[in-house]
Amino acid sequence: MSNYKKLITLINRKQAKVCVVGLGYVGLPIAIEFAYKGFFVYGFDTKESRVQRLKKGISYIDDISDKDVKKAIGKKLYPTCCVSDLSKADVIIICVPTPLRKRKVPNISYIIKASNSIRNHLRKGQLIVLESTTYPGTTRDVILPILQKGGLKEAADFFLSFSPERIDPGNKKYPFAKIPKVVGGISKEATALTKTLYSKVIDKVVTVSSAETAEIVKLLENTFRIVNIGLINEFAMVCNKFRIDVWEVVKATKTKPFGFMPFYPGPGLGGHCIPTDPLYLSWKARKLGFKTKMIDLAAKTNLFMPYYVAQRAEELLQLKGRDIDKARILVLGVTYKKDVKDLRESPALDIIGLLKDKGSRVSYSDPYIPYLDINSICMKNTKITQAGLKKYDLVILTTDHKKFNYKPIAKNAKLIFDTRNAFEKAGIKSAHIIKL
Repeated sequence: MSNYKKLITLINRKQAKVCVVGLGYVGLPIAIEFAYKGFFVYGFDTKESRVQRLKKGISYIDDISDKDVKKAIGKKLYPTCCVSDLSKADVIIICVPTPLRKRKVPNISYIIKASNSIRNHLRKGQLIVLESTTYPGTTRDVILPILQKGGLKEAADFFLSFSPERIDPGNKKYPFAKIPKVVGGISKEATALTKTLYSKVIDKVVTVSSAETAEIVKLLENTFRIVNIGLINEFAMVCNKFRIDVWEVVKATKTKPFGFMPFYPGPGLGGHCIPTDPLYLSWKARKLGFKTKMIDLAAKTNLFMPYYVAQRAEELLQLKGRDIDKARILVLGVTYKKDVKDLRESPALDIIGLLKDKGSRVSYSDPYIPYLDINSICMKNTKITQAGLKKYDLVILTTDHKKFNYKPIAKNAKLIFDTRNAFEKAGIKSAHIIKL
């Protein structure tokens, strides 16, 4: 029996052992879902602290509860730091970070490191799936040569494919199993195996013609978002010049039943996808002699938003006769997204830094972040009180957590700059609440 037939039989019977490499916001939900669906899962991570917490039934991700972890371990999840466990798995799913370097160029060092570890333990009959977002060609041009260095050949001895992660932290409506999965293999055998694998845990699996196509699907998804967010952020700045409420404009425009999809302005982009993924595409395009003008302009516009917020804050204080270098400012919400404990690329951190550079005495309040020690910012969370709010010259809402009690904040704050339209959504309107 061929390696392909042996492996697809194991997958169909749920006897294939799965190893998820990287137990972060993407990897841990995937590992838990496969365990729930009856597969034995090695959850591999180089951070021993993560593995030890999981073994104790403790989660470190908002979307995964301690109960979820204990249930998965009670089934078939085995957290491990032992790299030799890679050889025991029939399927290896790579979910490692792909950040940008300081000059906004891709950093695929984690992918390369994971691929080298897999190569050292690669055996016949294994399926390797990359989920980490990257530029087109990474699976074929980077991972494949590494894996084939030992003499084994793709499609004959092992199988390699790409399937973009689509996990949205904090989204209860669309958990991992409910989001359609796109898969594209180096070979047709790899595509078929990957489709069969994910079909066991996900409602819908879509195949594409190649790994490169699957890679660029993810980039289009987030390019669509970065461009439209950049557009609405620029539109918000234009509306401010005209003294027009951009939120009212969007509300009225979206009544059109076709040809328009609402996007909303904000203080900047955050998270692990939108600020990063499209720049992987623009970097690779430049290597091929093509300049992605729309992506680059949208990225530039969105990167400017924290500066714009700080600039508006200074102008608002001046209108009240207060210099920014003497002002006390409270920033509400520092995570990149509402109701999520995640600081990755959060624009609130940039805003705090910019305000501090201007001489302001800045504090923050966020129910999910007890302290900040990041990007030269070191401070403790401030508890919101009636008396405390009255001490600040300006309150800037940067992340609209549901846990904030907006009515007493609006009642006791002297001046509010709302970058998310949270107060109006809570039914609160006042002359001292200024919207982005």
